[in-house]
Amino acid sequence: MKTVAMIPARMGSQRLKKKNLAPLAGQPLITHAIEKCQASGLFDEIYINSENAEFGQFAQEYGIKFYQRPEELGNSVATSEQFVYDFLKNVDCDLIIQVHSIAPLLTAAEVKAFAEAFIASDADVMLSCIEDQIEVAYEDQPVNFTFAEKTNSQDLKPTQRVTWSITGWRAKSYIEAVESGSIGTYNGKIAFYPVGAISGHVIKTQEDLDIAEALLSVLAKHKTA
Repeated sequence: MKTVAMIPARMGSQRLKKKNLAPLAGQPLITHAIEKCQASGLFDEIYINSENAEFGQFAQEYGIKFYQRPEELGNSVATSEQFVYDFLKNVDCDLIIQVHSIAPLLTAAEVKAFAEAFIASDADVMLSCIEDQIEVAYEDQPVNFTFAEKTNSQDLKPTQRVTWSITGWRAKSYIEAVESGSIGTYNGKIAFYPVGAISGHVIKTQEDLDIAEALLSVLAKHKTA
């Protein structure tokens, strides 16, 4: 099977301008994603997927491939459902692993472990998630607990908060789902893959970026301790 890593990189962003180029630990977010995909050693090909040709320079610098999606798939209205389908219709692969540059604390080892788990599975979709083992409610109603009794948090069934830091899809089933009028993102058999709270930290605002910088500093101190 041909397994491709795809790094989405839209130039426009509303909350943090040019988010994928924002510096973290002295280098743009996009390069963190490229390096961890390369370090995993599991991919037949690695692509940056963007509407903006400026990202092509990073692909050239790192010796990977660049796919320029249509301009209309790079605006704030377009969804990942649309640009992943477009990518799969134009890039030959059996499995696609989407590695988000906005989750820079996900490690190369975790990328490798996720990809290996997806390849070995029979799932059509694998979603990364953070397992929260605490009482969670939605619209004032309990999700994983009951108002009828008080239980210890460690006895609760964890909720699975999807992070999108890394996602896997089987190309054939995704395309078939979209073309049949269904949803490719959530098609067929769906599996959940837990990642840590730090690895699942996603950057959408300047505050998120500041938190990531602080977390990196703490992690570096632990490594040298």
